Amino acid sequence: MSVHLEEALDLAERGWGATSPNPAVGAVVVRDGEVVGRGFHTWSGLKHAEVLALEDARERARGATLYVTLEPCAHHGRTPPCIDAILAAGVRKVVAPMEDPNPQTNGRGFTRLRDAGVEVELLPEFAPRAIEINEAFLHFMRTGRPLVTLKAAVTLDGKIGAPEDGAPGYTPGWITSETARAHVQTLRHRSDAIVTGIGTVLADDCKLTDRSGLERSRPLLRIVLDSQLRLPTESWLAMSCENDVMVVTTSAASPDRKRRLESMGVRVEVLERSDGRASLEAVVELLAREKYLSLMIEAGSRVNWSALESGVADKIFFYYAPKILGGTQSIPVAGGLGRRRRKDAIQFRDLKLHSISKDEFAVEAWVEREEGDA
Repeated sequence: MSVHLEEALDLAERGWGATSPNPAVGAVVVRDGEVVGRGFHTWSGLKHAEVLALEDARERARGATLYVTLEPCAHHGRTPPCIDAILAAGVRKVVAPMEDPNPQTNGRGFTRLRDAGVEVELLPEFAPRAIEINEAFLHFMRTGRPLVTLKAAVTLDGKIGAPEDGAPGYTPGWITSETARAHVQTLRHRSDAIVTGIGTVLADDCKLTDRSGLERSRPLLRIVLDSQLRLPTESWLAMSCENDVMVVTTSAASPDRKRRLESMGVRVEVLERSDGRASLEAVVELLAREKYLSLMIEAGSRVNWSALESGVADKIFFYYAPKILGGTQSIPVAGGLGRRRRKDAIQFRDLKLHSISKDEFAVEAWVEREEGDA
């Protein structure tokens, strides 16, 4: 039994990046111990994993067991409820690791199946992996906000840059290896949007693209925090824009620059804080309204601290290289004022270590929230 649910989870992972704003789901149909149908959801494929697996099984689905990574939907969205297809196929039993937290389903699917005489079995020991596969979707359903991940490449002493990085005539260099930078593309692929600050753009002329080469359900939305609207029209971001670049600015921005960028297809939004700077918090609210499930921050020291201090960041993913920059002028991963006392340090939980290359590792952890915070 466990091997079939594991296969369904493997299938669900094949939908990463290609299902948002839907969850990534895999399904396997088993009859008399033999797998007779398989399916996984992608946005472009329209049909959900359960329906694809049942269609693959055809008449062999009658009397079979359906293994699925998330409770089948009980509501009508872009497609009819999967529950209807399961009942019409004559499935005898459904096995899943967890309920769907979407308020439109949230236990209703399992209830309908049981009421129709279909046996339902929950295997909660598989829930941790199922949750990890759909952490952005589940976070969005729980909080109504996209999952925000702060990513950084860091030296062992917590630096992201040297004092002269970005100075005129400087030669760009990398903190982490090519292997680590390739791994970053997997994070970008699983993200709906990515944000950086104008300082990073001016220093690096960064692309912020998903270079995984894998199918996406929608383009990666590239966002720049740019209070004075300094984004050059000849920058890579502006020149490569295909309705996938957004600049967040303030009321102090030049109307002429706004018009020029908009003529290139760049979306310009005025979202400012009380101190007159572009608002990262408002960006998250905007993305929530437009059903973006996840946002990755790849920025400089000041934006990183703002994301942590404001509570915008939900988790971190830091790549560590076997290097030390040292010095009081090197750029820390999070600048700004910082916390004045050690007891006030921002806390993290559920820390995971990832081996990236022979001498590199990554730290993934969730920001510890105060009681009652999302």
